[in-house]
Formats: sequence, C-alpha cells, structure tokens
Amino acid sequence: MKIIFSFLLALTASISFAQQKYTISGKIKDFKNGEEIIGASVKTSDNQFGAVTNEYGFYSLTLPEGNYTIVISYFGYEEIRFDVVLNQNISKDAQLRDESNQLEEVVVKSTKTNDNIKNTEMGVERINPKEIERIPVLLGEKDIVKTMQLLPGVKSAGEGSSGFYVRGGAADQNLILLDEAVVYNASHLLGFFSTFNSDAIKDVTLFKGNQPSNYGGRLASVMDIKMKDGNNKRFNVGGGIGLIASRLSVEGPIVKEKGSFLISGRRTYADLFLKATKDYKKTTLYFYDLNLKANYNISKKDRIYLSGYFGRDVLGFDNLFGLNWGNATGTLRWNRIISDKLFSNTSVVYSSYDYSFKISANDLSFKILSKINDINLKQDFQWFINNNHKLKFGVNAVHHQVLPGQLESESDLIQVKKLPKSPSLELAAYVTNDHQITKKLSATYGVRFTTLSVLGNGSNFYTYNSSGAVAGSRTYNNWQFAKTYFNVEPRAALSFAYNETSSIKAAYARNVQNMHTLSNSTSASPTDVILFSSINIKPEVADQVSLGWFKNFKDGAYELNVETYYKSMLNQIDYRNGADISSNEYLEGQLLYGIGRAYGLELIFRKKQGKLTGWVSYTLSKTERKIDQINNGNWYNAKQDRTHDLSVVAMYEINKKLSLSALFVFYTGNAVTFPTGKYVVNGQTHFSYTERNADRMPNYHRLDIGLTWYTKNTAKFESSWNFSIYNVYGRQNAYTITFRENKDNPNQTEAVRTALFRFVPSVTYNFKFK
Repeated sequence: MKIIFSFLLALTASISFAQQKYTISGKIKDFKNGEEIIGASVKTSDNQFGAVTNEYGFYSLTLPEGNYTIVISYFGYEEIRFDVVLNQNISKDAQLRDESNQLEEVVVKSTKTNDNIKNTEMGVERINPKEIERIPVLLGEKDIVKTMQLLPGVKSAGEGSSGFYVRGGAADQNLILLDEAVVYNASHLLGFFSTFNSDAIKDVTLFKGNQPSNYGGRLASVMDIKMKDGNNKRFNVGGGIGLIASRLSVEGPIVKEKGSFLISGRRTYADLFLKATKDYKKTTLYFYDLNLKANYNISKKDRIYLSGYFGRDVLGFDNLFGLNWGNATGTLRWNRIISDKLFSNTSVVYSSYDYSFKISANDLSFKILSKINDINLKQDFQWFINNNHKLKFGVNAVHHQVLPGQLESESDLIQVKKLPKSPSLELAAYVTNDHQITKKLSATYGVRFTTLSVLGNGSNFYTYNSSGAVAGSRTYNNWQFAKTYFNVEPRAALSFAYNETSSIKAAYARNVQNMHTLSNSTSASPTDVILFSSINIKPEVADQVSLGWFKNFKDGAYELNVETYYKSMLNQIDYRNGADISSNEYLEGQLLYGIGRAYGLELIFRKKQGKLTGWVSYTLSKTERKIDQINNGNWYNAKQDRTHDLSVVAMYEINKKLSLSALFVFYTGNAVTFPTGKYVVNGQTHFSYTERNADRMPNYHRLDIGLTWYTKNTAKFESSWNFSIYNVYGRQNAYTITFRENKDNPNQTEAVRTALFRFVPSVTYNFKFK
C-alpha cells in the first residue's frame, strides 16, 4: 500500500492548477426505465474536453471557468445539449431517450463514434444483450457466452458447448464475474447452455488478457457481466416460451425513481415430457436460474445494491444415478459520491459452487461431492483528477475454502477417507491511471500486488518427489500460514491516433492465477476438481504483449481491427499418465508442471449501420505446452490449440416487422491423442499412445439461420416470434471419436465418429407487458 500512496502523491504533485477550473458531474440514465447508462459520452460542443460514464453511470468533467455547451450522447439514444455557465462546481444528472424511430440506422455497437480509435483498450469485446436477440442459437436460447465465441481470439470448446478458450488459455483461465461475484461453473446441461439468462443482463465486457489492474486472478481473460437494476419508473412483466425452456422477468420501482427491483427466472421442462413416456418416466433432467436484484438511493450521493444468482442442474434416473451441481452468488454494494471528483464502491461478495455425483446398485452405493465457498471484501475508488488523469485504486481480501472431491458411502465394500477442507487467503491492492498525454497519445498504466497464503486446517500437508511419491509431511493448525506467494503484476497500454479514424496500439500485461481446475473433459464439467495454490502447486503466471491497428470507415459505419499477441506462461499444470483425480488424498502428487506459449493474429471487420449489420472475424493462432515428463520434454499442442477460426454474422432488417439473420462458423479441429498401436493382454485389447495431442479432430463448420417477426409493439405490450434452424445443411460434426476392433476382422481397428446435432429447428415466443 505504501507504494500505491507514493504513486498517488507523485502523480498529484505533477498536476498544475495554474488556471481556475471547476467540475460538472452527475449520472446519466435511461429515460424509459431509469437504468444507469455505461459508457455514455459527455463532452463540450467543440470536442475539446470529454468524459465517459463509469459502470454506475457516473461522470466527472473538469473545465476551465467559462461558458460551455455540453453534449451528452450514446448510440441508440437521442442526443442532449444544454448550456452551462461554469463558475462553480455543478451537479447535473441527465436522462437519454431511446431513438425508437431509428429503423434505417440499426447500430450494433454501444460505444461512441471513433471511441475504439482514441482509447487505449486492446483485446476488449463488448456485447449488449439487445444485440444478440436475432442471432440464431441452439434450441433458440439466447446465450451471451456463445455469442462471445463468435469474436476473434475466443474459441468454442466444442459442439454446443458454453465453455471457451481465449488466446491460448485453458477453460479454467477465464474469470467470469456476475455483479462482481465469481461464477465457477458457467454451464448448464453439461455445457450446452450457459448459466446467464439474457433477460437479466445489462452489459457484458470481455478482456482478453489486457485487463486493467483492478481485475486479477486469471491468465487468459475476464468476462465482467452486469445485471440489470430494474425499472424504477413503472412495472414490467416479460418473458419467453421456447421448445426447451421458458423465461419470466418482473421488474418495477420500490419507490418511484429512488429504488427498483428485478426478479428473473428460467427453467427447462424436458423432464416434464419425459415423465409422460414409458421408458423415461423415472428420468430427471432440468436446470433453473434465478436472478434477483434490488437497489435504493439512500441519499443523492449514496446508493445500495443487493443482487443474487441461484442456479442448479439436476440429472438422474430413478434412485440408480444422480448428478446435480449449481452456483450461488450474492453481492451487497454501497456506492458513494464522495465529491464531484471522487467515487467510492464498497462490496461484500459471496460465491459458492458445489456438485454431487451419486450411484446406487444393489447393496453398493457411493457419492462424490465437492464444494467451494468464497467471501470477498472489496473497496474501490475512482478519482477523476482532471480531464487528463482518471485514477482507479483499491484493495480486496478473499477467503477461499475448498473441498476437492469427497467420497462418501454407507457400504462396507468401499473404503472411505474423509478429506479436509483446504482454506486459503488471497489479498490484493491495485492502482491504475488513464492518462491523456496529448490529443493523439494516451496511455493506461498500473500495477496489481497479490498474495496467496495457504492456511492450515489441522491435517497433514504432503510434499512429493519427482516421481509423485510422498516425500514428507507436516501438520499446520487452523489459520496457521503454511506458505505465502507474493506477486507483482504490471499492466500498461498505449494508443497513438495518427488521424481521426486510425490508431496504433500496444499493450503489456502480467497476470497471476491461484485457482486451478483439473479436468479430463474439453470444456467445463460439473465434476471438475478445483484447487488453489498450495505448498506444491505454484501460482500460474502469464506475460502477454500485443500490438494492434484500428481503423474506422465512412463516419464509423465500418470498423476494422487487427491485433497480434504473444503470451508466455509459467507453472502450467498437466497430469501424469494414468492419474486419478477423484477423491484422492495424494492428488497433488499426480500433477506435472511446465511452461506454455501462445501467439496469434486476430481480425474483425464490422458493419455497424444500415439495414444490413454484422461482422466477420478470423483468428490464426498456435498454443503449446512443454512439460519434462510429457512428450519426452518436447513442445506439444495444448488440447485447445486451433489453427484457424472463422465466424461470419449477418443481420438484415427487411421492414419494421421482419428481420433475417445468419451465422456461419468454421474452425480447425482440436488437438487430440489418437492410438498409434494396440496389444493384447489376457485376451483384452489395449491401445498404445505415443506423442501427446499430435492428432486432430476433423474440421468443424455449420450454417445457422433465423427469422424474427415483431408481431406487436404498443405502449402497453410488445411481442415477437423467433424462428431458427441450427446446422442448416446437416453437417455431422464430430463430437467424439472412439476406437474399437472391427467385429468381422479383429485385426482391424475402426474409428467411430459420434455427432450430436443435425437440422435442429426452434421457435420462441417473446412478450413484454409494459
């Protein structure tokens, strides 16, 4: 903390106050529902001075004394202009009206014109949930995570999966936040749907490794998802009815224009149809989501928020088999406008994830369960020093507690050993500065300090030799510090706008990760084992450098971004051959450690205005790992290595009632290890393997189409129908490939391809009572 305060003092000492200046500040909201608008532009009419609202709609603009015309704008909203005589500090809130009559100009990006040129952001993608309503998806369920997979540098983990890889990172190297709370498993139905109900989501931002220093904890990316606050002016009821799930949302004022609430739920009902069948009436198969949020203005400067998410999947057959998993989060926040230049946010955050897996057969039954609980205390400040410096700084402390796969059984045939919970304490402090150096040159730089302390739990802590055998042990009492890791994470980004529509950007970031997921699947699985850094497992570290060129055409109607990156990674984790990760007291002895590297080229071309909108994105990349005891110590392909990845998204407004959409994706198959030979032992055939991940799954491609019909839109009610077909030309993309002996000729081995989805039609009815 001393380093941070020294930095602040040095910065403020360098700022000159030769001319008398005053500040205009306030909040920008949506006129229709009272929601704060993130990223709205507040500037003087001569474009000499400007500011952007933060994640709570707050802005602060400091100007020399004088007369000004202030312009407030945001894409999709009517612009506001007002005159101000600035001879003292002024508080000015504003509300923007939706441009509902704007049909010819369909804007698909919620940022101001040329903002992508002038700011320092690299590797950042944003999605407004309204933008994805027309994009065709599997079974008609709008999914922000799957939409993100259509952007450069973000790769789907596989057919229908909500898991994703970012710039060569593994699936567990993505930090997913919902109103500041960590969501550890963001998938439903074994990955076919994500946990996020788009009806409850206001804003989504993805940082692809170049996140500012107020974020930390993962190597590859941060997906920051913010829930809607709820309409504080009038009650609304809306929802949708689809083939597999239905949604319902209720929102309205607690006290008009002072507080509001939101309740949004979603549930599948496949199990209800299964109960009507003879063969599957004892089958259980469903998931649900429940999003809750409330907020209230205590005073003009103070506002509190309380939000929560509860989701669970349940799969089972009679009493023979059962699998259920779920997330629960809770966030209590207090916003305070300390002054016209200083904004504070204090948060208490709770995150929980658990799963249980149960099998019963005759007299044999057992259950495997795992849990993780986090309690996080955060204090964040934003200091709008002047128009050239905006400072963010803060601290947070997280207590983690993990039960990594506990085996339970009442049967005498199964030996049960109770595993202790593994606690740890993670502390962080950060500072970051947005610095407008000149009109053309801007920078963002900062640093994050993190510590992870492994805490005792009254049980043995083991160390292991190079072969994975136990080398020694020691007992640490509760809250006794067994080991502490300290890391410094510098971050910096630079942007040079050499003209009004073009810029060159460069960035460097170091990220540290103390959470590690052990999985045998290609995407997030409910039975993944989650561990934190320990006396054996060191924090993972990644250093990423990137360079980009950004260009806008025809007054921002078209946008082209080109980025390259190189990432080196330390302390990467893989398994020993034949590793057992389920309920294993000596699990850490089954792990191997090494290094990794990833590099690539990303391109995206967007058309943002007109009746036809959409984008084309392409990624060329390579991802490798090197671990001494794997592949003879040579570099080998990581399972998420994928050479080519192409997405084409198009949306066309036919008229006020009808719109068409289409989506095409192509990508190289994931790296896999296929058998290279076989041998027979006691009459049983076994396959042999050599080089790790030296083979490829077949290339993947498909075309989806959709039609949206807006049937009604009045002052009191609106409705629409969405029709779509997933995989129009019926491509049988490989989900798995297994190997077996040919029944007619045992000397021959045949590969068996399993495909999941062909010609999947869907229809969804959406409605809203205003």
